[in-house]
Amino acid sequence: MNRAPDDAHRHARALLDPVHYDYFAGGAGREVALDENERAFRRLALLPRVLRGAASRDTAVTLLGDRSRMPVLVAPTAFHRLAHPEGELATARAAAAAGTVLIASMAATTAIGEITAAARSVRPEAAVWFQLYLQPEPEVTGALVRRAEEAGCTALVVTVDSPVRGRHGRDERHGFHDLPPGLAAENMRDLPGTAPGGAAVRPIAMSSALSWEHVRRLRDTTPLPVLLKGVLHPEDAQRAVAEGVDGLVVSNHGGRQLDAAPATVEALPRIVEAVAGRLPVLLDGGVRTGCDVAVALALGATAVAVGRPVVWGLAADGERGVRDVLEWFRSDFDQALALCGGTRPADLTADLVVRRGGVGSGAW
Repeated sequence: MNRAPDDAHRHARALLDPVHYDYFAGGAGREVALDENERAFRRLALLPRVLRGAASRDTAVTLLGDRSRMPVLVAPTAFHRLAHPEGELATARAAAAAGTVLIASMAATTAIGEITAAARSVRPEAAVWFQLYLQPEPEVTGALVRRAEEAGCTALVVTVDSPVRGRHGRDERHGFHDLPPGLAAENMRDLPGTAPGGAAVRPIAMSSALSWEHVRRLRDTTPLPVLLKGVLHPEDAQRAVAEGVDGLVVSNHGGRQLDAAPATVEALPRIVEAVAGRLPVLLDGGVRTGCDVAVALALGATAVAVGRPVVWGLAADGERGVRDVLEWFRSDFDQALALCGGTRPADLTADLVVRRGGVGSGAW
């Protein structure tokens, strides 16, 4: 039986070093945004349709040419080897086996080439996207993009909500500011500005000077599709469409950046309206059940991505734990889809979502 995310979370918490558990579990400030991501889903209900006469369902979606067995992707999260010795290699194999897209973090503790190789050792057509922080030095960004291309990544997911680092109270209380000996952000080795030979690791820079011009330069240097992750304002979504971006991820960085940011599912409808179907809109933050997935899709998301549940599965039982969590999401979403009277993700529409206590109120 596949392990549910809540079970994996309890098991992971018992196994992890408390400092590392708090790194993964914590958010910015008073952790309001972190908590609201989940609470906002619980304030919404699904209004099911009945007697639709469908004997089978297809949960698959296609995103920028990559097919996923379910509308649940693996969100980029850093430092998987803090959770399990096999780290991102185990996560990559599990995501490939589950038939979904892995978005690999630039801050992974395994190099992107090894991650894609691990995924494709399980399934040759496995899709791996690369999450990227644009660096102030264009030559550093360019080198990272070339690595992703050479590794066979099929899209770039550019995180745009981090002009500065969020303040994480749990990490500050623990004094956790660097990885333990033997672990590093492996994608940051042997980049321009470091000594040759791969020994030096550049820090990942955050810069408030980054602008739309940097996104244009990126798009001019790579044939890969570019998605922007961290868009919450509809005017930014409209600008992204005008700039020719290939997709958006509605995200508040898992509650780890601006603590006053809205829950992502509450921001989603305005982004979907602004985009008006011109590019795919994904969502991450607070997705913990198949019903959450169904709500997000009904409100216009093409797919969702999950981060912490994958880390809990990894910590609980390595590759098998990640695969169990992902298979649980697929099964739970399939059940929610059936109970809503749908046969495919596109059958989930906004009229199926109401606020709890607001049936018939036209809340959305």
